[in-house]
Amino acid sequence: MILIIGGAYQGKLDYVKSAFQICDEDVCTCTRGEIDFSRRCIYCIEEFAYHHPDPVSFFQAHREEWQDCILILRDIFCGVVPMGAENRAWRQKTGRLARYLSREAAQVSRIFCGLEQRLK
Repeated sequence: MILIIGGAYQGKLDYVKSAFQICDEDVCTCTRGEIDFSRRCIYCIEEFAYHHPDPVSFFQAHREEWQDCILILRDIFCGVVPMGAENRAWRQKTGRLARYLSREAAQVSRIFCGLEQRLK
């Protein structure tokens, strides 16, 4: 599995499409609490984390399904701490999921201004 992280509007999906020859049909964009692991690329995992009570346990239980995927996660776990409890909980769940996925990943890259920074 390859994990791609980065802030909003940094070009994560464009980078993945170019670097890994991914087309739109290969991308599952997470909305609400659903993921289609049959796609090569899973985009907006932070949205899944928002709607799922325990995203780390979900990914652990479905580990075999995403081993060959490219996972894209927006960095929402840095910067100013949100005022609302719901957004703080989302940020915490997303950070925990990012830590789990980065340990499991064969490669972790951060995209900033469309450029890759290889972390692992």
